[in-house]
Amino acid sequence: MNTVIAFVLIFGALVFFHELGHLLLAKRAGILCREFAIGFGPKILSFKKNETIYTIRLLPIGGFVRMAGEDPEMIEVKPGYHVGLLPGKDGKIEKIIINNKEKYPEARIVEVEKADLEHGMFITGFEEGEEEALQRFEISEHSFFIMDGQEVQIAPYNRQFASKTLGQRAAAIFAGPFMNFILAFVVLFFLGLFQGSPVDEPKLGELTKNGTAIHSGLKEGDVVESINGKTVSSWKDVVDIIRSSPDKELSFKINRSGKDLSVKVVPESFKAGDQTIGRIGAYNPVEKGFFTAVKYGATETFNVTKEIILGLGKLITGQFSIKMLSGPVGIYDVTDKVAQSGIENLFRWAAMLSINLGIVNLLPLPALDGGRLLFFAVEAVRGRPIDRQKEGMVHFIGFALLMLLMLVVTWNDIQRLFLLK
Repeated sequence: MNTVIAFVLIFGALVFFHELGHLLLAKRAGILCREFAIGFGPKILSFKKNETIYTIRLLPIGGFVRMAGEDPEMIEVKPGYHVGLLPGKDGKIEKIIINNKEKYPEARIVEVEKADLEHGMFITGFEEGEEEALQRFEISEHSFFIMDGQEVQIAPYNRQFASKTLGQRAAAIFAGPFMNFILAFVVLFFLGLFQGSPVDEPKLGELTKNGTAIHSGLKEGDVVESINGKTVSSWKDVVDIIRSSPDKELSFKINRSGKDLSVKVVPESFKAGDQTIGRIGAYNPVEKGFFTAVKYGATETFNVTKEIILGLGKLITGQFSIKMLSGPVGIYDVTDKVAQSGIENLFRWAAMLSINLGIVNLLPLPALDGGRLLFFAVEAVRGRPIDRQKEGMVHFIGFALLMLLMLVVTWNDIQRLFLLK
């Protein structure tokens, strides 16, 4: 149960901050955001604040921000329709009633002759009882359809995604993955702030209770000067020698409070994948401080990003098999193991997943944020956007292929974790 909670919280946080990036930049550009959703499928919780409906949906496999103009409007007003019109205090129409008009006796019933609810924001038509006089009704910029008793805000063209500049649209899309990098940095920053930031010095940090280091007489704070006569100048040097010497006696020359001492230590052997390495139960030294934590957060975010990109490069070149990819099932299994190793490692794992989500979404593949940014780049070169229907078809096909890949990866996870055990 703890693993389930940890998985849901981590995955939910990654999706939340990703979609929050889209939402904030879209709203800043003046785009009408109809819905901010975590998950897909049926709604299990929803509330409305200002113009946006915030929802949590049943399937926790992603999220979305529904921006006006990205999808065809579901409600249209065409010539010949009979609609009810309710004016606001300024005389402009604030509500257009599509059906069940009898529930609104104060509404003015109009047979539509022409409607422009994007650019001109008007309806012309004949009001009941005055069929001979064609009238023009101005529509408010903040108006609503009422259909089946539900209000749906009308989106003038200047509130739609496509009306914004190329830079504004690109920023709204890029903000999602960018927020994942920001989230990872913040998590790692706080780890560095409270746990301390590792420093590359040949100095012993905290010692484990049952490690060979503490049993051999080493103490936290000892400065390692040499091992078996080999001078060491960094924590990496110390680790490399220990890892390569399982069950072999090592002579540590240390400096403790200004005194030089010699200590014999035998690293215990430890199985790490296909290798047997040595360890003595000593952590590297740490420093605490605001600016040290900032540096640690930025450095670790960069290093993890680099490693993931190199891994993707191996996948493209064939050095990395698709069978080694993990989907939700595999991620859940790793989360279970990491959760058992401590809260600190769980936060590090969350930061790595956040970076991974950001990088994957920036890949120039249809249906991903990177695919949309690629279309924007083409638009910048051409000087005009690609036909929306063609772009939509490309994204639809890309989404279908991604779902197929997800099924393959999930099946591989199930085989690896259950069927092959």
